Amino acid sequence: MLIRQATLNDMPVLLQFEQGVITAERPFDSTLVPGSINYYDLEMFINSPDVEILVAELDGELVGSGYARIKKSEKPYFNFLNYAYLGFMYVSPQHRGKGINQLIIEELKLWTRRHGLTELRLQVYNDNEGAIKAYEKVGFKKHMIEMRMNLE
Repeated sequence: MLIRQATLNDMPVLLQFEQGVITAERPFDSTLVPGSINYYDLEMFINSPDVEILVAELDGELVGSGYARIKKSEKPYFNFLNYAYLGFMYVSPQHRGKGINQLIIEELKLWTRRHGLTELRLQVYNDNEGAIKAYEKVGFKKHMIEMRMNLE
């Protein structure tokens, strides 16, 4: 298993992974518009010094992805100015359960530390129990629950 930086040559597969993320999240989010959507500006992320997109490669095939993105703290009273936000965590269905997500997160943690950051955050849907368990397994803890109400 090779964990490496994504390149522009990986874009066709990365775009497929993005649709895989969206397909997996649709059942958890009634606010997503129907039809084709995109979450990420992957080309910009690949070229940005503030984003690290990694891919997992197995026997020459891309089987997983994830990114860490440096973001400014939203609150002036936090004890950190910047943090790394994780996203685009995806593993091909036939390769799930093999620890690939964990390998990607470990490499993203190293990247985050190299940038002098001590805070790592991500968002996961409350009802996505599988993802929550996977993130808890690598050390994440529940911190805050965001709530919403539809007024229509």
